[in-house]
Order: sequence, then structure tokens, then C-alpha cells
Amino acid sequence: MSKKLWSVFTDDMDHCYFTGTPYCHRHHIFYGPYRSMSEKYGFVIPIAYYLHENYPDSVHQNPNKGIDLELKQMAQKYFEEHYGTMEEFREIFGKSRL
Repeated sequence: MSKKLWSVFTDDMDHCYFTGTPYCHRHHIFYGPYRSMSEKYGFVIPIAYYLHENYPDSVHQNPNKGIDLELKQMAQKYFEEHYGTMEEFREIFGKSRL
């Protein structure tokens, strides 16, 4: 049985947040060692497969730039508005993205 992922940014996990396409992947905004924290705080977002991986401007091919940076900044702003301070964000996610 797969995990039920959720997002603070959308209730529709079946369509790309940016394009609306139904062919999407569920992206952990903070991945690697922060993947479980993304799940805990709802920092998971559905994005079209070509925005996710294997294309030049996709989040995993262009980390910390473009869409990847935009999503990380959205998540940090949300965190600071709803969960805690910038310092608490840094403690959990390693550094500030703003």
C-alpha cells in the first residue's frame, strides 16, 4: 500500500500544480535527507513529469534554480507563516532559501 501524500498548496494531487495536466509526479519540495520532513509539513506538490526530472529545466536537473527554487521559497514562506520562525526552518531544512 502506498503512502498518502498531501500538500499545503493544493488539494488536487492528481493534476500538475503548474500546467493542470493529469500526467504528473508527486515531488517532495525538499528531497534527499529532508524528504520525510517534506511529507510531515505538506511540502509535496504534483508536477508534470517533464518538470520533475530528465529535462534541462526540471527540478532535479536544475536544483536550487528555476522552478525548484521557486517551490522551496514558497514552502519556506508557508512554514514561516504557519509553523515557525526562519531559524526553526533552518534547523529542520538546513538553510534559508529566501
